[in-house]
Amino acid sequence: MSDRESEKDKPHVLLVEDYDDAREVCAALLEAQGYRVSTATNGVEAVEKAQEEHPDVVLMDLSLPLMDGVTAIQKLKQQGETKDIPVALMTGHVAGKRSEDAQSSGCDMVIAKPCMPEELESRIKELLAKKPTPATLLKKD
Repeated sequence: MSDRESEKDKPHVLLVEDYDDAREVCAALLEAQGYRVSTATNGVEAVEKAQEEHPDVVLMDLSLPLMDGVTAIQKLKQQGETKDIPVALMTGHVAGKRSEDAQSSGCDMVIAKPCMPEELESRIKELLAKKPTPATLLKKD
């Protein structure tokens, strides 16, 4: 098996985070845990990349430039090619109006930041378990 084939076999995570340091550290941790990672820095880029790349999971920050995480998730969940991609909304806002926005975004999970690497990996595995497989999609029709 070539390196390219083994890379394609890894679960693909789209990480959406506007802070460079946080994005780079989180991406490195995810890669070390065996994930293939692509990144986006704002909600508009996140929607475009999800449409182009069809990741297995999206980790979306709540507070983003150009388009916030809630709006980006709503767009993803309304589009046929991205609606079944599991999305976790990551936020440091775990109380108040921002938390309510997060819960009502249509995301599959809310992850409080900061999050320990082991906890994040556990949450990603939960999301991967929710992702419809082609057989599951066929049963829905």
